[in-house]
Amino acid sequence: MNTYKIGNQTVDSVELKCLLVSRGVKCDKTVYRRFGGEYRLNVNPLTCNCLILPDGTICQMTDVGFHLQYLNGALSWDNLKLLRYASELGTPFSVKLADGKAALFYEKEFVDFVTFPPYTDFYKRRTSGGLPFAGNAVLQGLDWVAFQCLWHCEFAAAGKPCEFCFSGAEFEANAKRGKAQPQAVSASDVAEITRCAFEQTSASSIQITGGSTFDGETESRHIRAYLRALADVPRSGELLLYITPPSDTSLIDEYFALGASRIACSLEVWDAETARKVTPGKMDFTTRERHLRQLEYIAGRHGAGKAFSNFIIGLEPLETLKQGASYLAERGIIPTASVWMPMGRPVRGSMKAPGVDFYRAAKEMFAELYSRHKLDPAGACGLNVCVERDIFTRCCGAADTEC
Repeated sequence: MNTYKIGNQTVDSVELKCLLVSRGVKCDKTVYRRFGGEYRLNVNPLTCNCLILPDGTICQMTDVGFHLQYLNGALSWDNLKLLRYASELGTPFSVKLADGKAALFYEKEFVDFVTFPPYTDFYKRRTSGGLPFAGNAVLQGLDWVAFQCLWHCEFAAAGKPCEFCFSGAEFEANAKRGKAQPQAVSASDVAEITRCAFEQTSASSIQITGGSTFDGETESRHIRAYLRALADVPRSGELLLYITPPSDTSLIDEYFALGASRIACSLEVWDAETARKVTPGKMDFTTRERHLRQLEYIAGRHGAGKAFSNFIIGLEPLETLKQGASYLAERGIIPTASVWMPMGRPVRGSMKAPGVDFYRAAKEMFAELYSRHKLDPAGACGLNVCVERDIFTRCCGAADTEC
């Protein structure tokens, strides 16, 4: 694993990724002009840009300038709020041209050369029914096509969204304004977008995610339709399914039978006090107990590594994060790690991310758990924001992974 000089500190690739994801970058317009036609690089925030470090580590590349403009329009922030958060979101990272190549800088100091995924017209496409790919699906790194919110979140519409969730903020705003929530994306559109991603890019795996629902049967109608439609799309990788934990375990068994590779009932935060403020819907409607019960059911019935729960790294103290990750790992449930992106939405009145020492300790903690409990997170090359695969590959002796 490579190391890099960041100010007066030396960091490795996983730590640098955490810093890049949580701070964002400023990307020079000359980089977009030089590489936009050759690589997957676009000024539209919905295209989920990423950069690739020299050792292959894939990092979300949020261009803070464009992103703040998008937030202002999408959330209708007043200028005072925008100015306040803009000051918190000042990033020391930039991507500029150096010797004709894209280079990452920290402040004014050169860090290393970077590259981007190969160009695709994926985001210019629409399905045969007219649904635009952009805004409904994203390409994550080299491996994944991800559907981030296929149906709306009923928790958010009821006024209890997860505080960090940008989509939840939109659903909550719709409800307050009396606007109709968006219709669930059709199964045929999901299958068509996935087929295109698999045939036209290097993607081989898929993530299916929707909003949280009060009724497991309501959600299951969507999930059944998606899984049946995707059964006709040849796939060499995995299908990760993120669900609201149902009260009926037979639904979980059915999802596996229909093709799910692994299933998540994500807690996001372990510390109960923080969770009540940051994930109020999950605490009040589905409850911590149901999440844990169903995760343990999956691991017990379908095997270790078949269940996972995401943690948003940076929202709670390391001590409680370790307690939660250890609890799951000891039961054969993979604790996964998504770096908090403060520029998505402020949490508890702040957009300030932790420092490198926090990320280093979290990385070492997850690596130890994966090694001790023989847990292998999904993927090959890793995801833009999540670091569990990077930790496994670069810190757990699994560096033979080919990308």
